[in-house]
Amino acid sequence: MDIDPKLSELGLKLPPALQPAGLYQPFVVSGKLAFLSGQISRDAAGKVLAGKVGKDLNLEQGQKAAQLAALNALSIMKNLIGFEKISRIVQMTGFVQAAPDFYEIPAVLNKASGLFAEVMGDRGAHARSAVGTASLPLNAAVEIELILELK
Repeated sequence: MDIDPKLSELGLKLPPALQPAGLYQPFVVSGKLAFLSGQISRDAAGKVLAGKVGKDLNLEQGQKAAQLAALNALSIMKNLIGFEKISRIVQMTGFVQAAPDFYEIPAVLNKASGLFAEVMGDRGAHARSAVGTASLPLNAAVEIELILELK
């Protein structure tokens, strides 16, 4: 599956697949499952969309952060695993660095879920957990991790 034409249609481009910034792997395969390490809201130039949604960032900016995290995950899927090896996304866990009184966590993460569905069709539909948190690495607004089923 070539996702680049669909991304172009949406006016989006994959960032380069970044190497881990710590002592972990970008993904680990166990049986027919691949577990992607958390991908943060970092753009193609490496700049992190940072801050607390509901305080430093509004809902729309939080959704942009979720889209960036999803694009980073897609980059890992394409460049390090290979889309031809992926059957589907099984689960996404999304973390939103949120102000204490911000409760629209699912609305922020809908942007990532929607991108996976648009780009991958039924293969992008997934179970999901949406978690609000006090802080994330590098002050990122959003971090997502995925579990993939492999062919």
